Amino acid sequence: MEAKARLFGHPVHQMLVVFPLGLLATSFLFDVAYLIVHRSDLAMVSDWMIFAGVIGAILAALFGIIDWVSIPRRTRAKKVGFLHGVGNVVVAGLFAASWFLRQPNPSDPAIPTIILSSMGVGLALITSWLGGELVDRYGVGVADGAHLDAPGSLSGRPASENRVAY
Repeated sequence: MEAKARLFGHPVHQMLVVFPLGLLATSFLFDVAYLIVHRSDLAMVSDWMIFAGVIGAILAALFGIIDWVSIPRRTRAKKVGFLHGVGNVVVAGLFAASWFLRQPNPSDPAIPTIILSSMGVGLALITSWLGGELVDRYGVGVADGAHLDAPGSLSGRPASENRVAY
């Protein structure tokens, strides 16, 4: 099932999710480093990564909704997509709460803010796996007729076209 929101033939949602996942996971690593060495610059980097990651999550979610709406009703993919989406809203909410609670002094985050981030990372591992299920098992966002010798997406030809001669 091809994604509805595409750029140069590729699903926009799949292109965007790497940013919030990377930023939010790395923010947690900076928090852990802050807890170990107590350097305020590490906490500040984490704070900005959370801010950028939550903004990126919102943007990725908009394109995810466009694709989810087009999944046929009463399919396993529709249910898994729902869990994936709702779970990621919770992930973004946990990190947003962590960010807001840090704002009195982002260079010295309280332990509860880091706990919220750790919960977000843990849940993101599950929701990312669900996203992988959507693509790898249910073919969501995969070009119809995709195969190992399909023409490139910029060729303008369908993926289902016969093998390309080299």
